[in-house]
Amino acid sequence: MNQISAAEKFLPWAPELTGEAPPPPSPPKPRPGLTGFFLLPLRLAWRQLRAEKSRLAAAMAGVMFACVLVFMQLGFRGALFDSATNMLGAMRADLFLMHPMTDASFRPEPLPRARAFQTLADPDVAVAVPIYLAQTAFRNPETGRKRAVQLIGLDAEIGAVAFTGLAPLVDALKRPDTIAFDVRSRPEFGPIGPLFAERGPFQVQLGNREMELVGLVEIGPSFGADGNVVLSETNFRRVFERRVSNTDLVALKLRDGADVRQVQARLRGMLPGDVVVLTHAELVAHERSYWENGTPIGFIFVFGSLMGLVVGMVIVYQILFSDIASHISEYATLKAMGYSNGYLSRVVMSEAFILAIIGFIPGLLLSTWLYNWVGAATFLPLAMYPERGVTVFLMIFTMCALAGLLAMRKLRDANPADMF
Repeated sequence: MNQISAAEKFLPWAPELTGEAPPPPSPPKPRPGLTGFFLLPLRLAWRQLRAEKSRLAAAMAGVMFACVLVFMQLGFRGALFDSATNMLGAMRADLFLMHPMTDASFRPEPLPRARAFQTLADPDVAVAVPIYLAQTAFRNPETGRKRAVQLIGLDAEIGAVAFTGLAPLVDALKRPDTIAFDVRSRPEFGPIGPLFAERGPFQVQLGNREMELVGLVEIGPSFGADGNVVLSETNFRRVFERRVSNTDLVALKLRDGADVRQVQARLRGMLPGDVVVLTHAELVAHERSYWENGTPIGFIFVFGSLMGLVVGMVIVYQILFSDIASHISEYATLKAMGYSNGYLSRVVMSEAFILAIIGFIPGLLLSTWLYNWVGAATFLPLAMYPERGVTVFLMIFTMCALAGLLAMRKLRDANPADMF
């Protein structure tokens, strides 16, 4: 009996000694649901950010600055490629012949004109249109200043090029010394649109020759040319002396039902190596590749976007780090109360997510306004596309998430034993 009493004294439950049934097992501790896992840390994070108004404003400004910088860099990069391919994108031919050494349309390498007629030996080639490209000076009719303009010489009646406003001018461009001017050219060429609306056709100086401006087309400037002039093949040679045996580009229109890839393969096997045969999409991609890979401009825009993200990440990191440092005793108290490191980490990441949201929205609105303003001032095709907005948001969110991960290292200092 003494041994049993001793066992009962030191063991709260000894069924083999007392003969009592074991107590029922305690129910498992319920796991926190979605509200406890995400929403509670998010609410605490918002209250912490809102407690320091000046710090919150600084963080919003930093994220918004990074957002606007990335939007503008990507916008300029996209406008560069879009404007550089405006002219080639308007050409609706099926296939094109180009010299293999041509890097960009504003400085083409000439190819033998005879290649255009050789393609007609293929039964599926209906029309071959030589296109001439060059740059010369255009004199502003009001100020007299000269500025380089892109010349596009071709037979407009064939319809290989679909510039807006060109179709009604086909007959007028057949006359000697007539041109059509790109109304979307930069304003340094003068108020050509208002002057044409007021006077009708009038005389302008193109190169060293007087030409009659008989109409307006819409193409748009690019990084390679501030303006464009469309004229016939004969008038092109009047302005710019070129060998009749050479051309810069050949547009091919195929017969209805012809397979473009098959004709392309046959022409590549038939023509000499001094020309390449490209589809319309390949021609535009070739021009875009030059600006993206053959010049430092594309790299500069990408580098500028990365620098904006780095600057924004540093700002967000400093804000989150200082917020953790100023509330380190509160974090230690939460640890002492039983909150895990995971919960505290979710609080910090929630702060980063909130900063990404409240910084992106004003950055998006400001960037949209800047797109419209800069586009009107520079005539560049700047537009806020939905996919660009999604891309920038993901970049901003990643930036803030990385800053939050770096700032979470400060949570190691939240040790209840050191605080109390």
